Amino acid sequence: MSYLKNKREIEVMQQAGRISALAMKQVAKNIRPGVTTKQLDDIVEGVFKENKVEAAFKKVDNYQYSICVTPNEQVVHGLPSDYKLKEGDIIGIDLGCSLSGYNSDMAQTFAVGRVTPEVEKFLKVGQETLWKAIEQAKVGNRVGDISSTIQESIEGAGFSVVKELVGHGVGKTLHEDPMIPGRGRRGTGGVLEEGLVIAIEVIYNQGKPKVVMLPDGWTITTADGSLAGLFEKTVAVTRKGPVVLTAE
Repeated sequence: MSYLKNKREIEVMQQAGRISALAMKQVAKNIRPGVTTKQLDDIVEGVFKENKVEAAFKKVDNYQYSICVTPNEQVVHGLPSDYKLKEGDIIGIDLGCSLSGYNSDMAQTFAVGRVTPEVEKFLKVGQETLWKAIEQAKVGNRVGDISSTIQESIEGAGFSVVKELVGHGVGKTLHEDPMIPGRGRRGTGGVLEEGLVIAIEVIYNQGKPKVVMLPDGWTITTADGSLAGLFEKTVAVTRKGPVVLTAE
């Protein structure tokens, strides 16, 4: 069952979203060769403390970090570590904060230094796909309209959607109904109602769609070692159209 938010709740979530966007902006300034993924986590933690909010991910059982960080073939839920970024890497950053009991969630994949034209295209397609999907978050549309938009855009560019990992509702809990798959058919699924807040996620691979879990019990990677991308924003469905809550 989807929980619809009122105007006040959406305003609180937008405040949380802006702080998350600020943290992402600070991370982006520090993505360069030689920086460790743990240092990026420390930056986000610092932004959250300065703004007196809690890292949403730390509310997940047994998770100790403010971000999930996924270099290269890692898809989602990677743990910050002493891994040093290298020229030509790509790095996914997933983060969110909690304010007055309400959560925000967002992710972006960055190039580290100079990357090949093929990798530039891979990242550009993911970012453009997210915005196409957000445009579908309108009152009266269905979940399948978002899902099919993601699938058509990603597969049309020659990449693959990770079907096991999906977007989701956001509110007092970080993950709530409805689920927002990256694959589907237009005109199917739940109806998008005014007040619905969802995290739309584009989770995709440069190669085959199959993924595997690493022994750490958190990190999911591509099975074939190909690059993975992740782009996500928290979006409110309103009468005036989709409103991105994780914007500066």
